Amino acid sequence: MTAKAELFDVIRRPIVTEKSTMASMANAVVFEVAKSASKPLIKEAVEAIYGVKVKAVNTVLTKGKVKRFRGRPGRRNDVKKAYVTLEDGNTVDVSASL
Repeated sequence: MTAKAELFDVIRRPIVTEKSTMASMANAVVFEVAKSASKPLIKEAVEAIYGVKVKAVNTVLTKGKVKRFRGRPGRRNDVKKAYVTLEDGNTVDVSASL
């Protein structure tokens, strides 16, 4: 069991986009997580912080794009997202945690 403060370092923030809203219809929630976080650690963190039962965790590592900022090339940060599928009857209100 990991300390509660460390679990808050694993889950950075919920992601609220059109795609994550579509995932919520399938009882899934999307979080931005630390790049070093493993699936069991993400599951433990979500269950401890939100008090829900997790069925599955899928992760995606999105590479940062090269974009222009004030005429100069810049690079966005790499982001790791976790699609957390919840057991039936469990819900997470992400609008309250923003």
